[in-house]
Amino acid sequence: MDYNQLFEQIKKKKSFLCVGLDTDITKIPSFLLKEEDPIFEFNKRIIDATAQYTVAYKPNIAFYEAHGVSGWKSLEKTINYINLIHEDIFVIADAKRGDIGNTSKMYARAYFEQFNCDAVTVAPYMGKDSVSPFLEFNNKWVILLALTSNESAKDFQLLDIKGSENNLFETVLHKSSEWGNKNNLMYVIGATKAEFLKKVRGIIPEHFLLIPGVGTQGGSLKEVAEYGMNDTCGLLVNSSRSIIYADSSTDFDRKAGNAARELQSEMADLLRAKDII
Repeated sequence: MDYNQLFEQIKKKKSFLCVGLDTDITKIPSFLLKEEDPIFEFNKRIIDATAQYTVAYKPNIAFYEAHGVSGWKSLEKTINYINLIHEDIFVIADAKRGDIGNTSKMYARAYFEQFNCDAVTVAPYMGKDSVSPFLEFNNKWVILLALTSNESAKDFQLLDIKGSENNLFETVLHKSSEWGNKNNLMYVIGATKAEFLKKVRGIIPEHFLLIPGVGTQGGSLKEVAEYGMNDTCGLLVNSSRSIIYADSSTDFDRKAGNAARELQSEMADLLRAKDII
């Protein structure tokens, strides 16, 4: 999926919602545990209930890796289901990879060729040659970690760079923006760091941003849109727990759909205010 196709989906659905599939088997409704593949069955019902309100899904790979081979099979089935039944939806592998070049090449092949994801999250710490292999695939995206929503992000990301007026995360934005472009490179900026979005947009005004931290982590959707939205929206706002664990009854999927619809409605208002729709 390219930049324009993603923007068209945002306009069509009046939404820039990304639903995080952080599927924890200890938190899914207990009646699903009798299923042959409880994780996939949970995901399938969540997907079907929320697909009309979202433009992206983001499976967090750790929640699947934890189950070994069976977890990888659940992940594969989940991604295949999205690509087959909801082919207009952007799929992000939240894998946070980043290693030397030949290893990154294998990670890129895994998520872009084997799993057929549209994007993968990548850590920039090892520099350009650890990221470049992911950028070699047509119509695929790198989502680079820049300013994350966790409390300890300040340990490194907000450090001042000697001889520069920039924090470390700003240096990452400046340097990495030379490696790709708005058509293949997005950035993770945490919603709990919304006050930094003005700085971010000053450096990368056109790139899409993946924004976690709205919902359970307390980020403000209104502030994210105020400071981060550009003329093509430029945002994918992720919500995981507040949607997928909205309810634990046999009606859990309908409640998840309701939670997604509420966010989509807020997003539609924000898109209208920006004259995007």
